[in-house]
Amino acid sequence: MIKENVKQILDELPEQVELVAAAKEKTPEDILEAIEAGVKIIGENYIGEAKRVYKLIGNRVLWHFIGISHKQKHDFLRRSTLQMFDMIETIDSLEIAEGVDQKCSEIGKVMPILIEINSGREPQKSGVLPEDAESLIRDISKLRNVKIMGLMTMGPRFGNPENSRPYFTETRKLFEQIKKINFANVEMKYLSMGMTNSYHIALQEGANMVRIGTKIFSRKKVVKM
Repeated sequence: MIKENVKQILDELPEQVELVAAAKEKTPEDILEAIEAGVKIIGENYIGEAKRVYKLIGNRVLWHFIGISHKQKHDFLRRSTLQMFDMIETIDSLEIAEGVDQKCSEIGKVMPILIEINSGREPQKSGVLPEDAESLIRDISKLRNVKIMGLMTMGPRFGNPENSRPYFTETRKLFEQIKKINFANVEMKYLSMGMTNSYHIALQEGANMVRIGTKIFSRKKVVKM
């Protein structure tokens, strides 16, 4: 069923949109099935889990880290972890960016990153507030071993995905605003928005990277939208 799910999603995504398979708590067998179906980017939330799966799968795909938390910060800022990942999608502070920059300088790597935007201004969630994003990007752009490649947002979760639209619209406008500033060491290439319930709305609002987990790894038949 995973192969059928992936095929359906890839068939409906525009050519320029990149699919990140959110593989939190998924088995290596499930992830391999998704890869064999055409998934090229795996998104992982947990360091230990990511390392176990990476040992079995290796660099057959790109690996994105999509879940920095304070509990994981110590393990995250290790050379072995940063060597494994090809992009970090959830940078929301100068402190974290400086930690990544320092460790990446030690291993001779420039880490592509996305700045996480808390578009819903939800106090319980990570992400920089939209009004503070430009200042943060200006500060991070001065670091030598990280490179800002765009923005990402999750937005509040709603039963009706249409309710997500204003948050995606605001993030797209911020993306376009930052792009016009033309900061050094910043390439506003990716706008990552939308998950299983909301990615159709995100695509309409300009997303060119979507993060999908449930719709890929569900063993139930996927209903076409």
